[in-house]
Amino acid sequence: MQLFVNDLTVIDFSYLCVDRGIVGESWIVDVLLDGTLNDENMVLDFGIVKKQIKSIIDDSVDHKLLLPTQEQALSVSSSTDNINHEYVDFSSKRGEYFLQSPQSAFAKIDAEEINIESVTHHLHEIIMKELPENVQGLTLTLRPEIIDSDFYHYSHGLRMHQGNCQRIAHGHRSKIKIYKNDERSTNLEQQWCYRWQDIYLASEEDKISVEQVQLSQNAKSKLNPDHQFFSYTAPQGRFDIAVPKNVLEIVDCDSTVELLADYIARQLKSQAPTSTFKVVAFEGVAKGAIASV
Repeated sequence: MQLFVNDLTVIDFSYLCVDRGIVGESWIVDVLLDGTLNDENMVLDFGIVKKQIKSIIDDSVDHKLLLPTQEQALSVSSSTDNINHEYVDFSSKRGEYFLQSPQSAFAKIDAEEINIESVTHHLHEIIMKELPENVQGLTLTLRPEIIDSDFYHYSHGLRMHQGNCQRIAHGHRSKIKIYKNDERSTNLEQQWCYRWQDIYLASEEDKISVEQVQLSQNAKSKLNPDHQFFSYTAPQGRFDIAVPKNVLEIVDCDSTVELLADYIARQLKSQAPTSTFKVVAFEGVAKGAIASV
């Protein structure tokens, strides 16, 4: 007997990639269970699937930075600045990234590369340990949203968020719709998706000096003039990141989707003051904000 739940959840996260750096991503999760019927004549109660399995997936990878622990370009060590925090040093073809975050902000994936296969295997092992004996099989399908227009990948953190959005390197794969004078402009959409492809979005308010940043000794020895530094303390702990300028955009607001929609609208308005603009900005799958100027 099989039980399925499609669109169980969406995981929004970032991951380290040698070619692309820190990449924001959003995957939809479908679940298929194989098993015998229990005393309630069910493989598993839908309520348990939707709550327990979703919770395991969210706790394991959602709003985290996924680390490919077999990748030689990655170094992870315990922080000497804060208890239960870790340093992450990573070298990519786009530049070197250095972080400090609470341990809970990272997910260690035993693989050379973060991809659908490695993350699926990671989640499968964790979930199977929590399922009742009558459930003998689990099939997880992780899939990106089908988008018929342009989209971009971005990473960020929200210092004021009380939940997991406060983590300084989580992200999303997002589409965008831009209307100029009430007509959709695919040209403007393409421009912004190119501008923000694999971008790190940081708030001006969180910018700090090299003297203030908390990173590993290895990181401090490798910093160069192209690095910019951002940090904040949130309910989960202290967060620090050093990001190369070529993969960074500093915005004059917090990086909530509401304010990012407004930021894009204001940028467009400054370039064409006599035109009107509406920006429909998405944060991952099927959610977002609208700003008009």
